[in-house]
Amino acid sequence: MAIRNIRTDGNPVLREVCKEVKEITDGTRRILDDMVETMFDSDGVGLAAPQIGIPKRMVVIDDREGHSFKLINPVITESEGEQLSSEGCLSIPGFRGKCKRPQRVSVKALNENGEPVEFTAEGQLAVICCHEFDHLDGILYKDKAVEYVKKEEE
Repeated sequence: MAIRNIRTDGNPVLREVCKEVKEITDGTRRILDDMVETMFDSDGVGLAAPQIGIPKRMVVIDDREGHSFKLINPVITESEGEQLSSEGCLSIPGFRGKCKRPQRVSVKALNENGEPVEFTAEGQLAVICCHEFDHLDGILYKDKAVEYVKKEEE
């Protein structure tokens, strides 16, 4: 496994609509493992493949509350409710924003072995899914933010 460089706002790959993964190979699984290692190294809760320069529909998530996923070609099949979320992004360091997101989403994807995965995410996990899946369509959270500010130095 390896820690990959995270692309930051302004890099064109972050604005690409990512391509569907047609075949899951050992290379695909290696990228997912690298994404997990990179996410943890950067203290994130999610990471999408374009954030490491790969315009493919792959996402890793770990909400630090027991929900951990490696998702290939994920889609939201249903959403309901609304919540105002406070978000940051590893690709936009130093900023925070508030976005309107669904309270609950239903997700379909493939796991790293090509097996179908379906789950319902609520609350913060729903926010993470929406945030990461937006990356796959070239959308950054700041595009949807109702409030967007530079973080105070700690």
